[in-house]
This record gives sequence, C-alpha cells and structure tokens, in this order.
Amino acid sequence: MEPRVAVIDDDDPFRTALVESLDSLAYRTCGYASADEFIATAGETSCDCVITDIHMPGTSGIDLKLLLSARGSTMPVIMITARSDPDLEARALASGAICLLRKPFDSAALVHCLDLALNG
Repeated sequence: MEPRVAVIDDDDPFRTALVESLDSLAYRTCGYASADEFIATAGETSCDCVITDIHMPGTSGIDLKLLLSARGSTMPVIMITARSDPDLEARALASGAICLLRKPFDSAALVHCLDLALNG
C-alpha cells in the first residue's frame, strides 16, 4: 500500500506541482493550503508523513510540528522553505523535523527525505 503524504504549502502552484510529483512516484498525496486547514480537516491520523512549508499565514510549519508532538503524534515531518535564514535549519531540526529542504529542491533530495521519514 502506498504511503499517505500530506503536503502543506500556501503557494498554490508549488503545492499542486509537489502533489502531482509525489502522486507520480506512487505516494497517495493530499494538499492543504495551510497548517490550520490540515489540522481542521485531516488531522494527524490521516497520513504517514507531512511535508510542510515553514513560513505560512497562521500556524507555521515549525509550530505545526510542535503541536503534533504535544498531542503525542510521532508522524514524521519534512519541512521546506524558500528562505535562507541562518538558524532556520537548526530551529526546524530542533522542533523534530526529519529534514529541511530549501526551495528549489530536486526530486532525489525529496525522495531521500521521504525514505528517512517512512523507513527510519
């Protein structure tokens, strides 16, 4: 059975492209425009992994990971960003993210992070 992956990004074209790319790689993928939408409609039991942008209106990707952890979720989270803040990677990893990918990233890097997230 294909792994279920949630993609959370407020950039509609990017989110759509990432969902389509993951679908073509045999993942079952759902897209969400915000972390708040994901929390309200999907929740942490609906997928095997989350790929989330860090900087979005409302709940950030880092805050989403902290919220999931506070609820006892061990679902792996991969974070993505277009920003180059020097401490961003340390903050993302300190929150419990499996990987941080900087946009634009190639599919091999994404697949590597997904493999780490889903297979340990």
